[in-house]
Amino acid sequence: MSQAANSELRPGYLVKRVQQLVRHAADADLRDTGLSVSQYAVLNALAEHPGASSAELARQCFVTRQSLQDVLSGLRANGLVVVAEKAVTGRARPAGLTELGRQRLTEAERVMTAVEEQMLTGLGAEDRSRLTNLLIRCAENLTDLS
Repeated sequence: MSQAANSELRPGYLVKRVQQLVRHAADADLRDTGLSVSQYAVLNALAEHPGASSAELARQCFVTRQSLQDVLSGLRANGLVVVAEKAVTGRARPAGLTELGRQRLTEAERVMTAVEEQMLTGLGAEDRSRLTNLLIRCAENLTDLS
């Protein structure tokens, strides 16, 4: 087997390949909702962590604070997110979803669920659970390194 063929079977390569394929499929399907995967991630993080600061949201969405600010700016301009004028404590100004933001998130959730279901086609409940647990373990193994 050639070196290239071996590389394509490495777990890290396969995780990245699946991530890219999920993102590509989701971006294409999310267009109808008017959202990108990055925008969906921010809306989802805000729904799960209401009032989160920009730093917390950036960590949740795996982006830099600057990238998050760019995404938040677009979401605010489209009336999907509001950011407090003043900080409640410290300098962090909490952000939250508008009603329109919640509606778009609901639409986007349907898209993301369909993409994930397509990805998991042919895997039974036991395999799905095992895959989830293995990915959690992999993430935990690397968490202390970051």
